[in-house]
Amino acid sequence: MNFHTQEPDHIEDYLVTVRAGQWFTWSDVRNKIYANLVVLDGGTKPTEEEVNAGFKAMHDNWVATQHQRKRQLEYPDMGTQLDYIYHNGIDKWKTDVVDPVKAKYPKPST
Repeated sequence: MNFHTQEPDHIEDYLVTVRAGQWFTWSDVRNKIYANLVVLDGGTKPTEEEVNAGFKAMHDNWVATQHQRKRQLEYPDMGTQLDYIYHNGIDKWKTDVVDPVKAKYPKPST
């Protein structure tokens, strides 16, 4: 996973969600590809198609929710927003604070 963006960028990001605990390792830790995946817990090894599909779904979800992360960084802190609401009302807060951020980072069409 990308440390800065939290973007899933490797099948390992998906694999850690499949089962609890350290259920897998790599036969070559410098070449973490499906062919080098080793199951440690006696469970079934997911197919390469399952792993790729799971990783793709995880990454697609990250892309689809990117606007939410960008908005979160753009909004003022909660105290500032509450103060704005107190002094200006909810409707003015929506117009002045929320709507510009939502316009800047629109929800992607599905």
